[in-house]
Amino acid sequence: MNAIIYSRVSSGEQGASGLGLEAQVAKCAEYASRQGLEVIDTLTEVKSGKSVKARPVLVEALSRLKSGEAQVLIVAKLDRLSRSLFDFATLLQRAEREGWSVVLLDLGVDTTTPVGRMQAQIVASVAEFERARISERCSDAAKAKKARGQRVGGVGVTPMSTIQKVVELRSKGFTLAAIANEFNTSGVATGRGGAKWYPSSVKALLESERAQAIAA
Repeated sequence: MNAIIYSRVSSGEQGASGLGLEAQVAKCAEYASRQGLEVIDTLTEVKSGKSVKARPVLVEALSRLKSGEAQVLIVAKLDRLSRSLFDFATLLQRAEREGWSVVLLDLGVDTTTPVGRMQAQIVASVAEFERARISERCSDAAKAKKARGQRVGGVGVTPMSTIQKVVELRSKGFTLAAIANEFNTSGVATGRGGAKWYPSSVKALLESERAQAIAA
């Protein structure tokens, strides 16, 4: 199988000196050699963008994997690829849907193997558990406010799925207006039951406790 190695550092100084990048690439190349994978390209990125969209080299790698040019993406550490287990779980779902595999050396995840796929499922389960905990904490906080006689704002009744979508779109670089337009086009109701979203309502949602918990 063909593989692409992806490595990243977050500062121009590290990129210029090669510090960090060489170690990442060496580990990935060694793993590929042991597993008989043919590395067709090594892509390096000097960027501290949190979202995939903010990292053009990673976008290129994912596009080439989707096209079938390579079947495996090898990365040395989770934080080089994704900022959270939730984002990584989403990436794993994308890989499964598009027919390519992920190797993440620090977590021991290799979805080219049955054991690796099981490990990936565990990672995804942990991410799902964390999302459930966030939802539970937000619900408990809202109940506590209500018990104290404090007003629970309109943002609080927004479905968790809508809040997650807002956070996801924002992390991909969407503007507040673009998110509002997306929801208006899709007919997503606002937290107060209205039919129209505005940049201000998207901003209020992003600044809510529930959104902050998801983004943390």
